[in-house]
Amino acid sequence: MAKKKSLGAKIFRSLLVIFLVLLAWGSWIAYQNLIKNNVKLDGKKSAFFYVKTNSSYQDLLNSLQNEGIIINLGSFDWLARKLNLDKEFKPGRYRISSKMSNRQIINMIKSGKQEKVSLSFNYTDRTTDQLINKISSKLEITESELETFFSDESKLTEMGFNKETVRALFLPETYELNWNTSLNDLLNLLFANYKKFWTEERKLKANKMNYSETDIITLASIVQCESTIKSEQRKIAGVYLNRIEKKMQLQADPTLIFASGNFKTHRVLNADKKIDSPYNTYKYFGLPPGPICLPYSQAIDAVLNHEKHNYIFFCAKPDLKGYSNFSVTYKEHKKYAYAYQNEMDRRGIKR
Repeated sequence: MAKKKSLGAKIFRSLLVIFLVLLAWGSWIAYQNLIKNNVKLDGKKSAFFYVKTNSSYQDLLNSLQNEGIIINLGSFDWLARKLNLDKEFKPGRYRISSKMSNRQIINMIKSGKQEKVSLSFNYTDRTTDQLINKISSKLEITESELETFFSDESKLTEMGFNKETVRALFLPETYELNWNTSLNDLLNLLFANYKKFWTEERKLKANKMNYSETDIITLASIVQCESTIKSEQRKIAGVYLNRIEKKMQLQADPTLIFASGNFKTHRVLNADKKIDSPYNTYKYFGLPPGPICLPYSQAIDAVLNHEKHNYIFFCAKPDLKGYSNFSVTYKEHKKYAYAYQNEMDRRGIKR
């Protein structure tokens, strides 16, 4: 009887040892795969990982390996398959922190809990190429997709624009978007914002002026480049509208800068006036074909609510504080222009 008890005790102890070993081994496996940090960021607190639209699970693994984000890719793959990540994951831009485990990363990508991208447009975005570069650098949308859109005359016409006026669609605004936002979704968002901006009140004012929405934005873009001061913008808008009414050329220096493509220019020269471009308002009458920058709402409203006066000339004051001298006669304007030019010379501003 004692021998049987002794044998039973030995078997129990053996089973207990085996159980404890298996428990320890299982705990170690769980720790390695579920809990232990498995991220290598070379001292950085976090980094972004991008999962492209239509990518395969193998593409996802290859990206993790190529970017060196995961320490042990095998343990990640093992758990990812257990949690069905190989069958279901969402594209996007994911922030991976240095202390994340396999499970945390997998759950984040599987649920699509990505971090938003801030896409901002402002008056320094002047050309179509600049818009293409900005959007493609921030979102998954490719340069090729954008180039196709900007050259698709039928699509632009459907939206009420052409190749030059379409820049008016991009009102200065900051959008919080998913990195994998499609071009179509982005355009729908921009167009909805554009339509929202053009309230019935604004449209009525534009109609009374006999100008289209894109005409107003085009003129506002010139005003925006001339001054950022609200009172000055309304007055400058009045000057340009007076010149158009009198069938005079606008002779707006910012349009020459746009035509030259040198946006670092601080001073327009006579040689610039010879540039053969439809944006050269010293050479061609009327408004240029499209906006020369993305004007803020203040500048657009300054055109819609322009100051009515008899001025047809203006020139920046020599103190260069943003204000201008306005005049009715060319003789008076020349006096102000000489004072401004002399001050630019004194400051050594040649270009």
